[in-house]
Amino acid sequence: MTTQIFCASTLYGVATLAAAIDADCFHPADRRILLVSNNAGNPEVTSAVHQMPGFALLRDRFDDVLSWNQTVAPFHPGGWSPRPDDTPLWERHLRLLWGLGDDDVELAVESIQVNPALAVSQIFSVAPVDVYADGLMSYGPTRFKIDPLVGTRVRRLLHLDLVPDLKPLLLTEFGVAPQTVPTDAFLKVLGTIGGTAAEVAALPDNAALLLGQYLSALDILTPEEEEDLHVRMLRGAVAQGHRQVIFKPHPTAPARYGRALEEEAERLDVRLTVLDVPVLAEVLYEHIRPALVVGCFSTALFTAKTFYGLSTARVGTEVLLERLAPYQNSNRVPVTLADALLPDLESGRTAEIGELTGLVETVGFMMQPQIYPDLHQAATDYLTHRPHGIDHYFKRRRLTALGLPGGLPTRLAFIPRNATVRRVARRVRTIKRTTLG
Repeated sequence: MTTQIFCASTLYGVATLAAAIDADCFHPADRRILLVSNNAGNPEVTSAVHQMPGFALLRDRFDDVLSWNQTVAPFHPGGWSPRPDDTPLWERHLRLLWGLGDDDVELAVESIQVNPALAVSQIFSVAPVDVYADGLMSYGPTRFKIDPLVGTRVRRLLHLDLVPDLKPLLLTEFGVAPQTVPTDAFLKVLGTIGGTAAEVAALPDNAALLLGQYLSALDILTPEEEEDLHVRMLRGAVAQGHRQVIFKPHPTAPARYGRALEEEAERLDVRLTVLDVPVLAEVLYEHIRPALVVGCFSTALFTAKTFYGLSTARVGTEVLLERLAPYQNSNRVPVTLADALLPDLESGRTAEIGELTGLVETVGFMMQPQIYPDLHQAATDYLTHRPHGIDHYFKRRRLTALGLPGGLPTRLAFIPRNATVRRVARRVRTIKRTTLG
C-alpha cells in the first residue's frame, strides 16, 4: 500500500497540486492525504485552506483532509519541529493517528527549507519527497543549507511556468530537476472554482484590481508605509483613467487595512470596493477580467500577465530592493523579477536588464554563495558586461565581500575588514555623539 501526503498552506498551492494530479504528474496511490497548515501569525483568527471559498471543488482529489495545526497544537506550525532523537517516535505516533499502518509514504511539500514542510520531511525520514512551488520563490536559491538526509530524497521540483524560459534555481545544488505543471491543467482547475466568485459581492467589470501583500508582517515596511504603498497603487490606477477600483487585501492582513484607501478614494471621487472574503486573485481574473492588475511583487501579478494576458504594473519594488535585509532575504528574487519584468505603475518604464537568466543567477549566487559556488563565474561574467541602470539589484558591500565586479577597488577592499579601522571609526562616532549631545 502506498499513501501520498500532500502538504499545503494556501489555496493557490492546493490548486497547483490539483492541477498536477489531474495532469498525471503523480503516479496512482492507494490513498491520498491533504495535510493543511495555517501558517498565519494568528491562525486562530484567519481562515485555513480548507475553510476558504472554492476549496470544496478541489476536495475530491484527496481521500482525507487533515490539519497539521491540530496535530502539533498548541505549538505554531511554523515554529515547531521535532528533536532529532524524537523523529522515530513522531513517525510511529503519526502512523497510528492517521491510520497509515505500514504503508509506503510519499511526500509532496512546499517550502522544504522551513517548517512545517521540513518537520514533516524529517519525521518520515525515508519517504521520497517531491517539492512543489506555488510562487516566484522557485526561481531563487534555496533559502538555507538543507540537511543532505532531506535534500537527497527530493526527486523533482514541480512548478508553474510563471516566467517562461527561466529555469528555477531552487534545489539545483542537489541535482533536482524541475518539472512544469501544465498551464492548461492549472487554468482548468481555476476555471472550476471560478464560480465561487459569486460568493463575493457583485464586482464591477473592467476595474483596476489592487493586490495587497501585508509586508509589515515581514518587517520590511511599517504598517504606515504599507498603507501608503496601497494609496500609491490607487493614485497610479486613477492616473491611468480607472474610476472603479477593487482592493484585495492579503488573507492575513488585519481588518484596519483599507481605511486609508477609502479616504483617498473619497478624495479622488473613485468607486472603491474592498474585498472582505478570502478568495484567490485568479478567481477574480476568471470572473471579472480586470482592466489592470497592480501589486508589488505578488505571484498573482505573474499569473495575470502570463496565464491570463492581463495588463499588470508594479509599485514599490525599488524601496523593497533597498530594504530587504539581509541580502539573502528569500523575497529578493521575487522582487527582482517583478522589478525587471513588469512596468512601473507611476512612470510606465520597464527595466532594461539584458539576459534574465544571468541576472537571476547573479542575484542567486550573491544570496547564497556557499550553496551555489559554481555560479561564481556566471555572476562575474554578467556583472562585467551588465547593462546600464541595474545597479539597484546589487549591494556594493556584498559585491566587495564576494570579490565581484562592481565592488570597492582592490586597494580599498581591506577597509571593511580591518579591525583597527573599525575600532577607530567607532571611537570617533562615540566622541561625536558625546560632544553634540
